[in-house]
Amino acid sequence: MKKTAALFLSSLLLLLCACGKQADPIEGMILSAGEETGTYYQFGNLLARQVNAATTTFIAAVSSEGSRGNIQSLARGDSQFAFTQYDVMLYARQGLETFRVNGPNENFSVAAALYPESVHVVTLDPGIKSVADLAGKRVSLGPAGSGSYFNAVDVLDAYGLTQKDIEVCNYTQHDAIDALLGGWLDAVFVVAGAPTGTVTALTEERQVYLVSLEEEIIEKMIAESPAYSRTVIGADVYGTAEDCVTVAVDAIVIAGNSVPDDAVYDFLRGVFDNTAKLKNESPIAEYLSLDRAASVTGVPYHPGAARYFAEHGITVPVG
Repeated sequence: MKKTAALFLSSLLLLLCACGKQADPIEGMILSAGEETGTYYQFGNLLARQVNAATTTFIAAVSSEGSRGNIQSLARGDSQFAFTQYDVMLYARQGLETFRVNGPNENFSVAAALYPESVHVVTLDPGIKSVADLAGKRVSLGPAGSGSYFNAVDVLDAYGLTQKDIEVCNYTQHDAIDALLGGWLDAVFVVAGAPTGTVTALTEERQVYLVSLEEEIIEKMIAESPAYSRTVIGADVYGTAEDCVTVAVDAIVIAGNSVPDDAVYDFLRGVFDNTAKLKNESPIAEYLSLDRAASVTGVPYHPGAARYFAEHGITVPVG
């Protein structure tokens, strides 16, 4: 990814110079996003384009394996910004779950929280009305060690189910949806901002059902982790018969501690000074707000982000 991104940046810089813009101070930054069909990648590209248009910091969004890989990419210096789920970010900071081997990672800081990533339990079987009904079914939890995987395990645990109670598959989001459509799976866990492209595409082929979580389950999950919140996926989002009540974790943009303050400041300025424009481009942008952006706890903010928030009367913790 590093070589591809570098070649992309070099090509763009040459193009800008050829257009007579060589005097513009451009920072070449990589935003590690997610699968090309997923919300991280699509929304990340939208944000990058807006930052590039509004500031002199240049950011290129690139595809990746998601939250865990993105944090590892920052640690290697392959990228400067990255998308991650709130809970996975906390695991990395604390050296938990998939990050136990290498221990706590303190080489990154928060830029901003962006939007809620809803836990979708997707099925084509109207008989699956509760997560409890997944017992004995073929279910994709997401790639082992991914954010989706950990969320799926948390949901199953809240229902008293283990991975031994289901037939586990660990497909990527795109492959899982294909397998569901092909009849090889009974249900799929998808953790993404709603609407997400893969589920929307599935609705064009079949009637989709989203499984709601019971209120007591939601309350239990929120009590056990500060990363979770209650959310509702409206029936109009995917054309389902009714709203889906579920949990969500926020999508966070983090930055390497060595990233210049001005670059992180420009990221926030480019995004949050232009939310009206972004809302015209994506329904996900409706969630953008300074209050949400500054709401992260458990990991300090980058000084460049703190500077932007301070200009808007908001104080955030800085590492």
